[in-house]
Amino acid sequence: MTRLDRVEQTRTLTPRTAVIWAVLRGELDRRPGERLTVLDVGGGTGGFAVPLAEAGHQVTVVDASPDALAALTRRAAEAGVADRVRALQGDGDALAGLVEPATVDLVLCHSVLEVVDDPAPVVAALAAALRPGGAASVLVAGRAAAVLGRAMNGHLDVAAALAADPHGSAGPRDTLRRRYDADGAAALLAAAGLTVEEVHGVRVLADLLPAAVADGQPAALVELERALAARSPYRDLAAQLHLFARRPA
Repeated sequence: MTRLDRVEQTRTLTPRTAVIWAVLRGELDRRPGERLTVLDVGGGTGGFAVPLAEAGHQVTVVDASPDALAALTRRAAEAGVADRVRALQGDGDALAGLVEPATVDLVLCHSVLEVVDDPAPVVAALAAALRPGGAASVLVAGRAAAVLGRAMNGHLDVAAALAADPHGSAGPRDTLRRRYDADGAAALLAAAGLTVEEVHGVRVLADLLPAAVADGQPAALVELERALAARSPYRDLAAQLHLFARRPA
């Protein structure tokens, strides 16, 4: 049993995390016994950073929120991995000035590219931070799910705005600057020199089901999410899209 196996046994996987952890596990299993240098951009309170540190890796979390980083520091201390977690205040737009080039084995950039001023230089900075052969885990909001969700709730005007806007935003009152489809997100990563290896949907069904069903059958829901995550058209209707890409060696 690996250290990540032991860490996972202490945590309950959810529809928000199960597919992502499955992909990350695949990458870690490719490099058994190695202590990876991990950069978690927008990692907040350490939902991914602390388990990765518990599995033996060195993790730097970059986040704009001092409160989130304070919670991360407490969480790492409580888990006994304070020496393997570094908190660094900053946002995605300033990433190029925060991280040395070619020093990272694995980058996590989850729910960041929807809110930055311009995603292209952020992705370029992610790619530059990676060592040759390093990998990036990128999670973005899905456009199709947002359109369908608004329409199903009766907000047809908002759904129409989301569908028509080139960036997948509903306007100045929208909490996100942009949303993606799989091709658009993959093109963004490719433009930075990354090779996209996998694309999965995250929360394919979880946001559509009544709470009684989702809460009543959590294990079955996680397994169904895993089964549908890479299959079109289900993947493309997910609330989020997870792309796993690599900097060529």
